[in-house]
Parts: sequence; C-alpha cells; structure tokens
Amino acid sequence: MKKLYFSLIIAASIVFTGCSNKGDHVNVYPIIPKPVSLIPAKGQFVFTPQTKVLFYPENKELKDIGAFFAGFLTRSAGFPMEIAPAARPAVSKHDLVMVVDTTLDMNPEGYLLTITPKTIEIKAKEPRGVFYAIQTLRQLLPPQVESVTKVENMAFTVPCAKIKDQPRFPYRGLHLDVGRHFFPKDFIIRYLDLMALYKYNTFHWHLTEDQGWRIEIKKYPRLTKVGAWRKETLVGHWGQKPEKYDGKRYGGYYTQEDIREVVAHAKKLYITVIPEIEMPGHSLAALASYPYLGCTGGPYEVATHWGVFKDIYCAGNDSTFKFLEDVLTEVMDLFPSKYIHIGGDETPKDRWKKCPKDQARIKAEGLKNENELQSYFISRIEKFLNAHGRNIIGWDEILEGGLAPNATVMSWRGIKGGIAAAKMNHDVIMTPGAYCYFDHYQGDPKKEPLAIGGFLPLKKVYSYEPVPEELTPAQQKHILGAQGNVWTEYIATPDDVEYMVYPRACALSEVDWTPAGEKNYDDFLIRLKSNLKHLKVMGVNYRPLDK
Repeated sequence: MKKLYFSLIIAASIVFTGCSNKGDHVNVYPIIPKPVSLIPAKGQFVFTPQTKVLFYPENKELKDIGAFFAGFLTRSAGFPMEIAPAARPAVSKHDLVMVVDTTLDMNPEGYLLTITPKTIEIKAKEPRGVFYAIQTLRQLLPPQVESVTKVENMAFTVPCAKIKDQPRFPYRGLHLDVGRHFFPKDFIIRYLDLMALYKYNTFHWHLTEDQGWRIEIKKYPRLTKVGAWRKETLVGHWGQKPEKYDGKRYGGYYTQEDIREVVAHAKKLYITVIPEIEMPGHSLAALASYPYLGCTGGPYEVATHWGVFKDIYCAGNDSTFKFLEDVLTEVMDLFPSKYIHIGGDETPKDRWKKCPKDQARIKAEGLKNENELQSYFISRIEKFLNAHGRNIIGWDEILEGGLAPNATVMSWRGIKGGIAAAKMNHDVIMTPGAYCYFDHYQGDPKKEPLAIGGFLPLKKVYSYEPVPEELTPAQQKHILGAQGNVWTEYIATPDDVEYMVYPRACALSEVDWTPAGEKNYDDFLIRLKSNLKHLKVMGVNYRPLDK
C-alpha cells in the first residue's frame, strides 16, 4: 500500500511539473472566482496522515475553519488531521498554517496563499479571509476531495503557487424565492454550502409571497396555519388558456428553530442571511391569514397562480403597521443581519385609490398621490427598523414617490434605478433581470425545462459589469456588488434549482470578485470545465455546458 501511495505521489509530481507556463496553468489552477494574482510554481504539496492544520493566534474561528477543511480530507482521504494552535506565526514542515495578521495592508476578506512542496501558508487580515483561502485550496485539490466516503488509491495534492487575492465588491449575493415553491431546510443548507465554495457572502432569502408565507411568527400563528398553504397550483405556463391546476394542496414553512439553524450554519460559512418580508404588495398569503390587513376585508385566498395581485396591505390602517412591526420584531430576533429586505416591488395602487382609509391617510399626511403613499409606507417601516439598529433594502420601485432616507436599492428593472439611487448617494445592489435572473432560459426553450421566459446564457452572465459608466468615481462607491436572483414559479424541486443556478452562479461569482480587467471568458471556461468535476462529485444537478 505504501508503494502504491508513493507511486501516486510521483505521478502527480510529473503531472504538475512543467505546467507553469501561462498558456496552460489554468488547467492546473481551476479557481473560480479567478484570483487577483496567481504566480505558478513547480511541484506540489501532498497531504498525508502526518499533515497538521495549525493556526495562529489561538482563536476559535481559526480552529473551526481548520476543522472545516480537515473534514473534507478525513472523509475523502480517510485519515484524520490534527488541528492545533501554532507556537508562532511561522511555517512548519509539511503542515498547513493559517495566520491572522491584522497589520496586513489588504481587504478584510482578502488572503495570501503560499503553497510549496514543504508547506502551505495562509495569511489574512481576518478569519474570513482565511476561510476564502480554504475554498481556493478545495478547488485546487482533486475533485474527489468532495466525496463523502473514502476514495481509494488517491493522492491528495495541490500545485505550488503564490496567490494574492481579495474581492472587488463587499456584497456578493445569491437569492432564493421559497414563496412560490418551498424547499426543505436541508436544501437551504446545501445551497449555502455551494455558495461558500464560490465565495458568495450574502444569501437573500425571499420568505413571503402571494403564494405562500414561509416563516413562523409566534404572535400570528395563522400566517403558517393558513398562509403557508395553497389549495392547488397552476400547471404549465402562466397566461396559457385555458388555465389548468393540479388540485393538490401545497405548502410548507420554516419553524423559528429551522431558521436559527440555517442562520448559524451560514455564519460558519461567513454568509450573511438577509430575510425578505414583502410589503406592501405580494401579500395575499398574509391577507388570507388576517383579512383585516387588506383594504376590502376579504375574503382572500392564498394565490394559486403567478403574477401581480391588486389586493395589498392597507396603508391607511394603523393595525397594518402594528402587524408588520410585530412580525419584523420576531424577524430581527432570528436574523442578526444589518439589512432587512422589505420588498416594495410590483404594488398596484387600485385598492388604495378606492379605499377611504388610504385616501384619508394621503390627505392627513399631505401626500400628492398613491406613489407618495407607498413612500410613506416604506419610510414608516424604515424608521421602525432604523430605531432597532437595522437598515432596509428594497427593490427599485421604492424610488417612486420619494426614496426613504437610509434605504439601499436593489436595481432589478435594468440599471436605471441603481444609477438614480447612486446619484442620490444611496447604496445599491445591482441585479438587473437581463444579466442576473437565473429563472430565465439558458438555451432553446424547446430543449430546456419550463421557465418564466427571457434568455440568459452563461456567457451573458459573465459579461455583466455592475458599475455603470454614467456614475462619477464617488458615486461608483455606492455600488456594493451584484446578486443572482432565483424566482421559483417554474422551479419546483431542489434539482431544478441547481440546474438553473449552476454554472451561472460560477460566472456571477467572478463578476463580483475578480477585477474587471482580469476577466476573460475563454480562460473562465477552461477553469470551469475542471471545476465542474467538483460539483459532479458533490451530486449537483448543474446544467452541462453547451458544446
């Protein structure tokens, strides 16, 4: 057995020696997102049962990161790895050493990774930088490192290199709508695990919709008893006539214990979870649960088909704000994120125009129209959240009628909303549908699963530039990053989600992380083809690349 192991190491050495030429090193270093700087070197580091994971200074976060990495090799290589504090911030023979050095002149999420035949050294300003270096190491290891069972006759090696890396943007997000279709807690955790591999740091969890309320609120139990369930679901594409329904009751929700588990897991992966509680529109599930929240008093029904609905929260009723403040109080207890997403999109004003309470509110507040009433609604919620130390994010419709003073805008209807908000010195997250909506088709609709429409191939995602040219350098600083959105009207299962998200999320991760001048699609494709082998071992149902 020792002879075989030694032979595998020699074979690996032959493969990696001589692969440092610029033209072919992308085959050896299939890292996504592409690092800022990578200097190839000859040779490789071989992990053995004697390799230790050392960390300095003694720090629980570093110890946990070490355990995270060691877990992969323990499962796949079959040998345990000792994890211990280092006596000093120096390399040790044939060990992996992780060092936090607060004096480093780099981004808090950046890292230095030096791999030689004798040692691996990671240096970062903060533990999260170390964590991202670990993701790079994972991608440099053979794909079999992702196996949950021992892989026989495999040498676990990484090619030598010196890497200096840090993200371009502080916000690197992926979204998931669980309102249209519900996905179990275990899949949400898997979704986070995949995000971490590609250095995403924000999970936008869309928890409430017309078609389902997915978060347990103790004070309002009917939200999950009634609002989490619809009597049936539309079959086929919305707009097709005649409409057909499956006749099957559908739903589900996350308990507060589920949510705490997800948030705790995300924290270990250095991912912030931002909850979205939709208002004032997309609220039929809440109105069905508590009809007094609407303008007409109902009766209301949890939506069974897709689209935009006229029944929304009544802005003239103080009990609406009492309800939402109670809900948000419990939400804030579950989610420690700086931001709470409050939606604000696709809000028809039909009911408000006819509602005596809403018209009275417009008159009492000296508002000009229903658009300003929506601004009043959003601003009132913002004041409540600001008073509790939180900030709001809203879709770009919150610009209509006047932007709330401290709001961050998520620009989805193209880039104009983002430009307008940045020019007003508001922070912006860019997520235009043409580049960032992963519910759009990836190929010929006749050959692809049913989708909402649009066409967003991998290359177009990769081509996206989040910073508009129209902005001044000072305004450009308000662009926090980009986010991929996954709306699930036509995405019903975890496998469906993975098919729509990967590998497009790999492309967007490079948009968010890598300097614009370092991006190259052909280079990306070479790295992606190798990297997809990791996803295959993980059992991810990714869409195959077009030939």
